[in-house]
Amino acid sequence: MSLAAKEAIKETADTCHAKEWLRRYQRVRAATETICAPLYKEDYMVQSMPDVSPPKWHIAHVSWFFEAFILKPFHPAYQTLDSAYDYLFNSYYVTHGTPFPRPDRGMISRPTVDDVYRYRAHIDQAMEALLNDPPQAHLEEILRRLELGLPHEQQHQELLFMDIKHILAQNPLCPVYRDDVEPPPVHEVGALGWHAYSAGVRSIGHDEAEKGFAYDNEMGRHRQFVEAFQIADRPVTNGEFLEFIRAGGYDKPDYWLSDGWAMVQAEGWRAPLYWVERDGVWHHFTLSGLVPVDPSAPVCHVSFFEAEAYAQWAGARLPTEAEWETVARDVPMQGNFVEQDYLQPVAAAVPKDLPGQMFGDVWEWTGSAYRPYPGFRTLPGSLGEYNGKFMSGQMVLRGGCCATPGDHIRATYRNFFPPHARWAFSGFRLAKDG
Repeated sequence: MSLAAKEAIKETADTCHAKEWLRRYQRVRAATETICAPLYKEDYMVQSMPDVSPPKWHIAHVSWFFEAFILKPFHPAYQTLDSAYDYLFNSYYVTHGTPFPRPDRGMISRPTVDDVYRYRAHIDQAMEALLNDPPQAHLEEILRRLELGLPHEQQHQELLFMDIKHILAQNPLCPVYRDDVEPPPVHEVGALGWHAYSAGVRSIGHDEAEKGFAYDNEMGRHRQFVEAFQIADRPVTNGEFLEFIRAGGYDKPDYWLSDGWAMVQAEGWRAPLYWVERDGVWHHFTLSGLVPVDPSAPVCHVSFFEAEAYAQWAGARLPTEAEWETVARDVPMQGNFVEQDYLQPVAAAVPKDLPGQMFGDVWEWTGSAYRPYPGFRTLPGSLGEYNGKFMSGQMVLRGGCCATPGDHIRATYRNFFPPHARWAFSGFRLAKDG
């Protein structure tokens, strides 16, 4: 076979591979717009607190990501729609340029919602052209960046649910995001059970030799000695957390870390975020509006401080992330993800042989600070800012939640939030020594 024929076969194979990525790109992009479809234009603009971004900003930013890191470097004919967007929709990449201040994103009334959707369409058209006829010299790097960009957009899909919920929750009318959300199943859960694990050396983190994507903060598979421990067979439920409230958990500094108790005093915390008591019955705001709290469902929208205080009250502790991963590696990766369309944590039957609800429902706070694994190296260039720069003042959460796409999660996935954060779909399970 001639060299020219071999090159033609290679190019055909590469082109087909790029088109497979294009189809995945189109699926992920469509999912973002489906999330935003129930919104009114007025909803797109609201920024209810500095940590929340207006939905309009989210859908622009994820388009900016593909423009900044794929189209501008590798599409020779690409022309930007508006040069100002590089400033407005840069999140935190200071090596790329000066980002617009995060707390002021709600001030960006122009470009309009329609303008932002035109921007998305402009990016999608350019990405389709690029992936249908990719430059062979840069194809490997294009696909490497696309492999990061698609999970990045999935992260923002989850953030959209979090932020939309927080935005609507500020409205005294308790508006419903969607009135066709699947009704959650009804299960009664029994008393908390425990699973014991022996001491030993464990391999923690993602193995680069394994197939499949992982973020840089998961890399560096390493050995870690884990003492004998026990872990609860399910997350703590609303009903159990309500017992903590009734026992005066928010009134007694004994259970709280100093910073946590300061937050309780300063913010007036009396219950998880979105909880409100009406006529002696606890309700909570959901994406389906205000509904009674299901005592059997996992408690949600609690901070690390609240999870830690409950654990102290219960005579237990939070698992380390190494303990959590030790358990999760042997648990089927299934659960209540966004595809189940409940959009809230739900009660579930607990299996007898393995801990239940390790994946989906709620991100589980661990007792581990978010720090690098041995040998951690950031990605080259501006993409190196993706995870590494946040490895200070954050705690690790594991397992995904009811707003996470099912194909986005792994046993090694490390999410992270500051310990006071409550607007995420965050809960916890207990652990104890021996």
